[in-house]
Amino acid sequence: MQARPARLRDGYGEHAAVTIDRLDQGGRWLLPDGVEEILPPRARQIEALRQRILQRFDLWGFELVFPPLLEFLDSLLVGVGGDLDLQTFKVTDQVSGRLMGIRADLTSQAARIDAHSLRSEGPTRLCYAGTVLRTRGQGLFGSRSPVKVGAELYGVPGPEGDAEVLALMADTLAVAGLGTLHIELGHVAIYRALADAAGLPPAAQATLFDAVQRKAAADIRALLQEQDVAADIAGMIVTLPSLLGDAAVLTRARKTFAAAPAAVTAALDELEATAELARQRCATLALGFDLSELHGYNYHTGTVFSAYAPDHGQALARGGRYDDIGRAFGRGRPATGFDLDLKVLVDLAPEVTPSGTSLRLPTLQGLPEAQIRSLWQCVAELRERGVRVLPEGADGWPATAELLWDGTAWVSTLGNEPGREAPVED
Repeated sequence: MQARPARLRDGYGEHAAVTIDRLDQGGRWLLPDGVEEILPPRARQIEALRQRILQRFDLWGFELVFPPLLEFLDSLLVGVGGDLDLQTFKVTDQVSGRLMGIRADLTSQAARIDAHSLRSEGPTRLCYAGTVLRTRGQGLFGSRSPVKVGAELYGVPGPEGDAEVLALMADTLAVAGLGTLHIELGHVAIYRALADAAGLPPAAQATLFDAVQRKAAADIRALLQEQDVAADIAGMIVTLPSLLGDAAVLTRARKTFAAAPAAVTAALDELEATAELARQRCATLALGFDLSELHGYNYHTGTVFSAYAPDHGQALARGGRYDDIGRAFGRGRPATGFDLDLKVLVDLAPEVTPSGTSLRLPTLQGLPEAQIRSLWQCVAELRERGVRVLPEGADGWPATAELLWDGTAWVSTLGNEPGREAPVED
C-alpha cells in the first residue's frame, strides 16, 4: 500500500514534509492544527535565544519565575477579560472537582505571584519563559502553542514604569539581532473616555470597537449618526483612527481633543512623558504613535506598545499597563509588562553561527581496547570543559576539529585541547 506525503506546518517556520500512511495509521501521528513539535536545528536556536533573553532580563534586575502549567480557573482568569477566557482550555480537577485552566497567557499568573506569593512592599520585577496553549491561533497559520517570554514590573506607576518596560522590550528584541525596529505607542483611556461620552448601548459599543480596530472611518461615522451621538464627540471618534505617525500626532491630538473629557488630556500627557523617558534610556528608539491601538483593551488600563520589524505585518512583541489586576488576590498595584513568542522571533532573526569548539570522534573500529578507554576519558574531560564532541556520522552543526591519536595520546587538530595517554598494558 502506497503512502502519501503530507505537508505539515511547524509553527511559523518552514513546512516539513512527512510521509503518513493514512490507511494503515488512520492519520494518528498528525498533530492538531496549530500545535507543533519543534525539531532540530530550530529547537536549539529557540533555546539559545531563550537563554540570551533571560540573561538580559537578569542584567536588568528581573527575577525568573516558573508559573504552573495549569491552575484553578477562577484565579487564572482574574482581571484579564473575556478574550482570554475564550482562549483557555478547561479541564476538571479529578482531586477537587473544581474547574482548572491550561494557561493561555502568563501575565495573570505573574500578577498572582506578585500579589499573593511574594507580597513585596517595593517594586517587583519578574520574568518568565514557557509554552502556553490556546484554543485558537492568531491568523490562518498561527500557532496555538506559542513559546512565550516576557517581563512584568509591579509597583512602579505611570510613565516611569512604562518607559522602563518599553526600553527593556526594545533591548530584548535587539538581543535577537533584528536590527531597526519600530515601536508604536497608544493609550486605551483615550478611546475609553470618548466611547463613554458617546453613551452608546452595549451592542453599538461592540460595533464601534470593531470599526475603530479596523480603522473604518465610514463605518464609524455611519454608526455614530445612527445613534445620534453629539457632533463634537462623534467628530473626535471619527478622527481617532487617523491619529497615527510620529511625535507630531500628539500635537494634532491635543487640538482635536481640546474639548474632550479630562481623561483624554491626561492620557496624552502620559504618552508624551513615556516617550521622553524611554528615549532617555535608549536614544536610538524609533517611536511612533497610534491612538486607536486597543490590543488587550479588556484588561489594559493605560499606555500600550507594540514592536514591529520591516516587512513583517504582525507585532513581534506587545505590552502595556494593566494596573490593579492583583486586586482580586488581595493587593492591587501598578503593573506593566510585555511578552513575545520565541518561535516567531527565531524565524525572523538571522541564523546564529554556533560558537565554541565541536570535535568529531574518530572511528573506533579496529582500535585497541586501551586506546578506546583513553579516548572516552579524554572525551569526558573535553565535555566537562564545554567542548562539544560529536559521534561519528552525527547530524547537526559541523565539527570544527577532530581528535587524532599521535602515538601516545589523543589530541585535537586545534592543538589547544587536552589529550590523554593510553594506559600501559602489562
